[in-house]
Amino acid sequence: MSTRREFLAVTAAGAAAAALGGCAQEQIRPHARVIGANDRIGVGFIGCGGRAGSHMGMVKHLKEQQNYPVDVVAVCDIYRPRMEKARGRTGAEKGYMDHRELLADPRVDVVCIATPDHHHAQQAIDAVRAGKDAYVEKPLTHWRQFALARQLADEAKKAGRIIQVGSQGMSDGAWRQMRRLIKDGLIGQPIHADCGYFRVGDWGERGMPIDDKNVQPGPDLNWEAFLGDSPRRPFDVSRFFRWRMYEDYAGGPVTDLFPHSLTPVVSMLGVTFPSIVVATGGMFRYTEREVPDTFNMLIDYPQKVTVAVLGTQGNNDPTVPGRGAGQRVPTIRGWDGSLTVSGKEIVFAPAEGAKKERKTFPIEQGENNIDHWKNLLDCVRSRSSDVNAPIDLGFHVQTALIMGYLALKRGKVAKFDAAACDIVV
Repeated sequence: MSTRREFLAVTAAGAAAAALGGCAQEQIRPHARVIGANDRIGVGFIGCGGRAGSHMGMVKHLKEQQNYPVDVVAVCDIYRPRMEKARGRTGAEKGYMDHRELLADPRVDVVCIATPDHHHAQQAIDAVRAGKDAYVEKPLTHWRQFALARQLADEAKKAGRIIQVGSQGMSDGAWRQMRRLIKDGLIGQPIHADCGYFRVGDWGERGMPIDDKNVQPGPDLNWEAFLGDSPRRPFDVSRFFRWRMYEDYAGGPVTDLFPHSLTPVVSMLGVTFPSIVVATGGMFRYTEREVPDTFNMLIDYPQKVTVAVLGTQGNNDPTVPGRGAGQRVPTIRGWDGSLTVSGKEIVFAPAEGAKKERKTFPIEQGENNIDHWKNLLDCVRSRSSDVNAPIDLGFHVQTALIMGYLALKRGKVAKFDAAACDIVV
């Protein structure tokens, strides 16, 4: 059965996406403002919660500390107190409670989408249709929204819009260097890779703050807008403020944390869609939630390479070297040797019998989320597609993650039908 049959019928646009068939379409370009060399870029924020606050700080840093010609011109949130607080923090002239109104604002050139997972794709599609470029927080979509992920990739390509996915680890120069080394044949034919994410605590789920435990839907809180394409539920304060706890809106480590781990590996290997994915895990420690706290998945690609992505929120495993809080350093193994990272160096270790020597390479540039933003803004200005985390890469990663969640949820093997560009479980 195609997983698409389990997806809720989101909108007529979502249905149209299913009819697109292939994974890429011809380009057409909607009207959008042409940004000159001396023009300032206007940024609008869709979603004003904690993660959005971090992004607002980064844009402010670029403007005030690096004199980058960028301004926050508008903010939007379906919870008015959060929106008004963001207006005060950023100095944005306009505040909206409907993202479509923000997208209609001609001063907005780029949007930052930092809303709950199940809103990312549709809001990004709306942005593309409005002629806006976008920074889209990971995960690209909710785990039940493969059709929307495909539609977003197709429409961004059609419209010639620039999308930067919020996998900020792709600003790390180590992954670009390792990709070149693999392409140059240093490790020989790639055959296996592993990565993952280990930490103690589900503070990203149960720890989300409840701003007002007595709040109710009304003119200052749009509950129907929050639900979006998710199942209809009566209003619940915990669901609204701590949405990452619930399967309707989130997926736990596989969609919240694994984009950080898997994205560099997919980029380094140059693979696209998996052939099969299997997964194990569940709620092994934190049972006051609906999403797993432990998740392990194996991904096979048509190029005859397997990627293992492992992780739990029950132990941070300090013996495993990391790159970023909790993120396990990836190891890429080929017929002739392996590549990994140790401190500020890339390490090549030859395989047994390979006529090669152990080598190290200094890492040219470390991870920096401000650089990730600057990379997007530079590409918006130049119309270059050379963003750190482009939409095609995000789509390929999200496909594997969706396959993993569905494989665990159904206790089956998830397969990818390349001819139909669809998932089958």
